[in-house]
Amino acid sequence: MTRITAPPPPSSPPGSPPPIRHTPAPATPPSLRRGRHSPSPSLALTPSSASTSAATSSRPKLRPTPKRAYTPAQWVPLSSHPVFSRRDGEGGGGGAAWDATASRLYAWDPSACGAQRIGVRIRDPEAENDGEEVAVEAAVPSEMLMPETDLGYVVTHVSLNTDGSSLLLVGSHNLSVLYVHERVSEDGDTIICRTAPIASKILPSNSDGIKVLQASWHPFSNNHFSVLTSDAVFRLFDLSSDLEQPEQEFYLQPILPGKCQNASAICPVAFSYGSDHLWDRFSVFILFSDGSIFVLCPVVPFGSDYSKKHIQEIYEDVNAFGLKSSNPNVVTNSHLAIAWLEATFPDLLHQSTDMSLLMSKAHPYAPVDDSLTLQGPLCRVCEENNESESKSSACEGKAVGFMYSSAGKDSVLVTAWGSGQLQVDALADEIQPQWNIGIPTCLNVDSHGQIKRVAMVCDSNSQDPLSLRSHRPSSTGSNVKSNIEAVWMGHSPPLLRLAIVDLALPKTPSDSSLSLFPDPLVPERFYCAHGGGLDMVTLHFLPFSYPEMASTPPSVHPVLTTGNSETSSPFLSGFVSIADAYGHVQLVGITCLGECFVVEMKGWKEPTPLQLDIDSKSIKDVEPPATGMISKELIAGPDPPILPYSSSLKSLTPDSIEGKSTLHHYIKVFHEYYVEYGHKVFIELKEHADYVKTELEDKQKRLEAVKKTLLSIETKDQDINKRIDRAFKVYELLEKRVDSFKILPAANKKPLSQAEQEFKAQLDRFADVELDALHSSIAALSARMKRFAQQSAGGAAGTGVIPWQAPKAGRSHVSESQMSLLKSSLEKLSLLNEENNLKLRLIDHELKNKEQ
Repeated sequence: MTRITAPPPPSSPPGSPPPIRHTPAPATPPSLRRGRHSPSPSLALTPSSASTSAATSSRPKLRPTPKRAYTPAQWVPLSSHPVFSRRDGEGGGGGAAWDATASRLYAWDPSACGAQRIGVRIRDPEAENDGEEVAVEAAVPSEMLMPETDLGYVVTHVSLNTDGSSLLLVGSHNLSVLYVHERVSEDGDTIICRTAPIASKILPSNSDGIKVLQASWHPFSNNHFSVLTSDAVFRLFDLSSDLEQPEQEFYLQPILPGKCQNASAICPVAFSYGSDHLWDRFSVFILFSDGSIFVLCPVVPFGSDYSKKHIQEIYEDVNAFGLKSSNPNVVTNSHLAIAWLEATFPDLLHQSTDMSLLMSKAHPYAPVDDSLTLQGPLCRVCEENNESESKSSACEGKAVGFMYSSAGKDSVLVTAWGSGQLQVDALADEIQPQWNIGIPTCLNVDSHGQIKRVAMVCDSNSQDPLSLRSHRPSSTGSNVKSNIEAVWMGHSPPLLRLAIVDLALPKTPSDSSLSLFPDPLVPERFYCAHGGGLDMVTLHFLPFSYPEMASTPPSVHPVLTTGNSETSSPFLSGFVSIADAYGHVQLVGITCLGECFVVEMKGWKEPTPLQLDIDSKSIKDVEPPATGMISKELIAGPDPPILPYSSSLKSLTPDSIEGKSTLHHYIKVFHEYYVEYGHKVFIELKEHADYVKTELEDKQKRLEAVKKTLLSIETKDQDINKRIDRAFKVYELLEKRVDSFKILPAANKKPLSQAEQEFKAQLDRFADVELDALHSSIAALSARMKRFAQQSAGGAAGTGVIPWQAPKAGRSHVSESQMSLLKSSLEKLSLLNEENNLKLRLIDHELKNKEQ
C-alpha cells in the first residue's frame, strides 16, 4: 500500500505554539433519490456573536490566568506517544473524539480522570525520500484537560461538538459538559476547565433507575445535544440556555397501552440523526431492542442553522405535489407540513433582498393541538415469492447498535445484532412529517410569549403497519402520479432489505457488543468493532444509486484482528476516523488496555480481494525448463540438401573440366550441410558433459537423501506400530464406555421435535431478552414515579403554579394524570411479570416430568 503524506511544516520559533495543520473536512456527496434533485450539503456556520455573548454573560466570571510559555513541540508517531505508552495496560476506557478544525485528538484518561488533548499532523514521508512509513504524528508534550470538580462517575464515552468548544462526558447514569476554552487555572500542561452537570434532577446520582443509552451532539447546531434514556424518552438540550431542563422532550410510546406482547419492543437501544436529504435532515431514527426502527420527524433544535436553498426546495416540493392532490389525506398532511415550515423558517414568507444570506435560522415552534407521531415500526418490502425467505433470514439475539448513512440517492440503515450479524436496509420511499391530530403539546413560554420548552407524547400510528403490509415495489416509471401522492399519504416509508452480513463471531453466553462507525469519505463504507477485531464493510448494491449491482453482495475485509474472538466484550474504548488532505482515511483506535494503533485506508479504493484460481496449476506444480539439454534441432539431424536431378552426370568424367566443376559444387554443398552440423554436435556434446556431470551429482545426492529417509522410516516403524496398537486399545476402551453409557436411563431420551425446538428457542429468547427488558422498564418507571412524586410534593408546598401550561382544559394537572398512568402501567408490568414467572415454573415442571 503506497502512502501519500504531506511534507513537514516549517519549524516553529522557540516561543511559538506547536504548529497545527487544518485538515479540510470532506464534503458529503449530494443525496438524490427516485430522480429528484436533492440539494447540496449545507454549510456549517457557527452561532452568532450575539447569542454567544448572551450565553457567556450568564456564566460565572473566571479568574485570569498567566500566559503560558510554549516550548517547541516534538513530533513522534501517534501510536508511540507517551500518553499511550505510560498507561502500562491500566485501561483506556472513556473513548476518544476528533477535532477536525484544529486537528486535535481528545482521549479520556481514566487513571487521571481527565482528557488528553494531542495535536496531530499528517506528514508525507515520500516528499523527503527518507523511507519512513509514519504518516500520523502527534505533538509532545500534550495537554491534560481536567474537570473543575470531581465527576463522581466513570466516563464511558466522550463527544465533541462541531466547533470544538465543548466536550460531552457521558457515563452510564450521568452526564456532564466540559468547556474546553473556559479555563479556571493552569499548571504547566495541566489545565482546569469549567465543568457543569447535565440533567442532575432527571438522572439519578446513585446509579439506579434511568440509564443513559446514548448522547451525541446535533449535526446542525454547536449548542444542542440529544440524550436517549432507558425510560424511552428522547431529550434535546440547549447548552446556551439551560442544562437542567431539556429544550424539547419526546416521550416515546411505540406500543399502544394494553397491546404489548413483547417487552423488548418498548426498550430503546440507540438513535441516529438523518443527513442532507429532503426531510431526512429533520428526522431522528430510533432503534429498539427487538430490531424495530421508528422515526421522529420533524425535530429541529431552536436557533439552529440550515441551508436556505434546501428549505426552499422542500417548501416548493410540498406546494407542488401535496396541495394539488385529489386525496384529502394528502392535502391535510401537506397543510400541516407547510404550516410547520412557515412558522419554523419565517424567511420563506419574507424573502430577504440580501442574497448573501445562505442560512436560515430555525425559530421555536410547536403545534398547540397536535403532537409528533412516532412513525413505525418501519416495515420491510418483500416480493410475494420471497416472504418465506425473509422470515427465515431473521437475525437472532437483540439489537445492540445502529447507524444511518446517506450514500448517493439512498438512505441506508445498519442494525447490529448481538449474534454477530449486520442487517442492512435502505429506505424505499421518502421520509415525511407526521402529527397525531388532537393530542396537545405541553408548552413552556416566557413573559414575551416565546416558546422556551416543549414536551409531547409521541404515539405510534397503529394503522400505519397495516397499510404498509400491502406495499409492493412498483415498476420504474409506472403510475408516477400515484407514487408522488403516496409520499404525502401519511404512511411511514418502507425498508428494502439489502443484505444480512454474518461476521461469523463465536457463540457466547451473552450477546456480543458491536459498534458501528461511518467512513468520512466513502458513504458506502462503514466499520464494525467487536471482540474479535475491526472489520470494514463495503456496500456495492444500492437500489437507487447502483441498481446494476443487484447481484453483488457486500464485501467484508478484516482491518484488525485481536486473536481473542471468544470474548463478547469490545476491545476498543475509543475510535475515530480522520479524513486527511490526501484523499485517505486514517483509523485511530484506543484499546481497553490503553494502547493506540493507526491504520491507513485508501479513500476511494477498497483493498483488492484475493482471487484464487483453483483449476490453474500452482507455481510449485509447474516444472522449470531444463537448462543444458541438447536442442531438438541437433537431435533431429541436418536437413538433407535438395540437389537438382540431371541425367547428364553419368556422361561426365572426373578428369574433365565440367566434371571437376560439378564435383567441387557437390563437395561444397555437402560441407555446408554435414561438416558444419558435425562441428555443432561436437561443441554441444563437449558443453553437455558438464551438465551431465552436474545432473549425476544431483541425482546422487537425492539418492543418498532418500536412503537416509528410508533408514529413518525403518527406525521409526517400530514406534509407529506401538502407537497403532495403543490406538486400538484406546478404541476398544471407548467402545466399552459407550456400551456402558447406553445402559443409563437418559440414553433412551428422544430428540426434540421441531415444535419443541421452537418452543425452547422461544424460552431462551424470553430468558435472554424479555426478562432484561422487563427489569429495565420497571426500574425506569420506578425512578420516574419517584421523581414526579417529589415534583408534585414540591409544587403543593410552593406557589402551586405548574410551569408546563396545557393548551386545553382538563389537562392542567399534568403531574397527577401522569402519575396515575405510571402507577397503572407499573401494576400491569408487575402482573405481567408474575404471570411470566408462573409460566416459567410450569414449563420447568413439565420439562422435569418429561426427563423422568
